[in-house]
Amino acid sequence: MAGTRFYVETWGCQMNELDTQRMAGQLMQQGILPTDRPEEADLILLNSCSVREKAAQKAYSRLGEYRLLKRDRPELLIGFCGCVAQQEGEAALRRIEGLDFVVGPARVGELSRIVDRARAGEAVVATGFPEDRDFDLDTISREGTHKGMVTLIEGCNKRCTFCIVPYTRGPERCRSLADVLAEVRHLLAMGFVEIELLGQTVNHWREPGGELDFADLLEAVATVPGVRRLRFLTSYPRDFTSRMVEQVARHENICPYVHLPVQSGSNRMLRLMGRGYEIEAYEALVRELRAARRGLALSTDLIVGFPGETDEDHQATLSLVERIRFAQIFAFKYSPRPGTPATRLSLEPPADEVASRRLQEIFGLQRGIQKELNEELVGRQMEVLVTGWGRDGRSLDGRTPCHRVIHFDAGASGPRPGDLVRVRVEQGLHHSLRGHRVGSGSSPSSPSRRSLAIVP
Repeated sequence: MAGTRFYVETWGCQMNELDTQRMAGQLMQQGILPTDRPEEADLILLNSCSVREKAAQKAYSRLGEYRLLKRDRPELLIGFCGCVAQQEGEAALRRIEGLDFVVGPARVGELSRIVDRARAGEAVVATGFPEDRDFDLDTISREGTHKGMVTLIEGCNKRCTFCIVPYTRGPERCRSLADVLAEVRHLLAMGFVEIELLGQTVNHWREPGGELDFADLLEAVATVPGVRRLRFLTSYPRDFTSRMVEQVARHENICPYVHLPVQSGSNRMLRLMGRGYEIEAYEALVRELRAARRGLALSTDLIVGFPGETDEDHQATLSLVERIRFAQIFAFKYSPRPGTPATRLSLEPPADEVASRRLQEIFGLQRGIQKELNEELVGRQMEVLVTGWGRDGRSLDGRTPCHRVIHFDAGASGPRPGDLVRVRVEQGLHHSLRGHRVGSGSSPSSPSRRSLAIVP
């Protein structure tokens, strides 16, 4: 396979990013190298996300563009991967002439074998949720130099009425604590500074066949020698226990940042969404977290325009945003997903123009809150993890422990991505901070730091 190259286009969340790294690593072990130009590739993979409306149509459109490359190079292989691939399955092969194989998220560990079968002329559909899944650490092409991602739990057992994840990623399946710790140590040996624990409902992790829960796992990972920064997402509010709060408070290397999706500020909407909690309980958890960890930053997800949403419901969400004062909000208009219970509700969603206006009202409110919160950080010194060069090519970008983006001067002895530096916050902007390095030294993650970049 000398000279063979692959191209991956990745849509969606951190779980999809890690799936891409897993697939890239398998291909590179076969001697297939990455390229950032699809026209140069002998193998093209589209790793898709199905969270938003019309995801399938967008994916098919993209696959159609790639299929045109086969007119001049019939030997080109095209693979459809990710959540939309799981959702569409064999139908994708029937719909897209020239598509060679379909791979669901739970089957990405089999990619090298699937590619071999496709090269032999077999049209492969690898979907579903097998009990045994491959998490071979040596076949992951880790992207970047600072953040190593670790999957704790795949799938989701919740049945939020708007969400397609349980249908595309299957039921919850937890990895053992021993496997997780082995991967964390592997990442530390590679020189990664920040460990990010992943799961659709990360705090649902339980030791398979045992009694340990996510609080125990946080304790175990946070105390591994060499873990400088530890993050996790995404947490389900109802199941974030006091023991988990205690761990966030106890360990300084657990970053003071929690992503806690609320989806709506209206109890009526939360019941229709099947979230299983009320706003009062959510706010009680927020108070408990903030009391336990000084300077904790919270981010959240919001859905606007859910079926039956009234002006009163919308005002309840605006009121919640004002009360909680989130450091960041990810808000979207409701997207009906095929097969989800929300599509069978007898209630109609608001008109699109109404939902758009409500979304902009949330963004407008949050923009002011976010700037005020960022301005409150002016004058503080923080340990910043360098993530890369700024757009101007002279400054550096980094992340604070509370997950803000900060732009700062490189200085004469410019640090590298993955280094930790002290930065004084000089200015709070709407979506980021500006700062100035304190001193000229930096703390490198490891002299043996190594990683393999993937595309795109």
